[in-house]
Amino acid sequence: MAKEDTLVVHEIYASIQGESTFAGLPCTFVRTTGCNLRCSWCDTAQAFYGGTRMARSAVLAKALSFKTRLVELTGGEPLLQPGVIPLMRELCEANRTVLIETSGEADIANVDARVHRIMDLKAPLSGESHRNRLSNIPLLTERDEVKFVLAGRIDYEWMRAMIETHDLASRVPTLLASTVFGRLNPSELVAWVLEDSLPVRVQLQMHKYIWPADAQGV
Repeated sequence: MAKEDTLVVHEIYASIQGESTFAGLPCTFVRTTGCNLRCSWCDTAQAFYGGTRMARSAVLAKALSFKTRLVELTGGEPLLQPGVIPLMRELCEANRTVLIETSGEADIANVDARVHRIMDLKAPLSGESHRNRLSNIPLLTERDEVKFVLAGRIDYEWMRAMIETHDLASRVPTLLASTVFGRLNPSELVAWVLEDSLPVRVQLQMHKYIWPADAQGV
């Protein structure tokens, strides 16, 4: 069996989308196993290891079985697994709206043009900002969103500089500014954004306010 024909999957489940411009919508999540980054604030470390190797056809069938119009590939880092690329294409062909959450370190060039890429740019307090693949930025389109996860003022100022340096507001319609849950008070971020008239959408991780912050499969 070719490597593209299987994936190692941590979990597949239906919930609501907790982040991005799709927040609040019913969504099926395909969470793959494995990540090559170790962000200081990571909230899905359980997906670094383990998981179940499944045929790509079985992953597709399971994802479609929940019957949500929205499907997200997440992780871990889904783009580490070659089978994710054809899986996303198959989901699009099944008339699903497909999202992928990716770290910004992995190459996004081969992602199907119908997919909405929600790409992180890792800020300094993550400990992984040196891993950002800046060559991804010119590949972004109006279907995509860029997400910054911020743990403090240093991260905010870095985000502000990145938006200006790379003219990000003209590349994608939505720049997402998130706070690390429990580390940066959202009211501080809102005050900074208003002070600078920064063109970002401040967002909270909705699922962490509905269920316990450490809950899985929700």
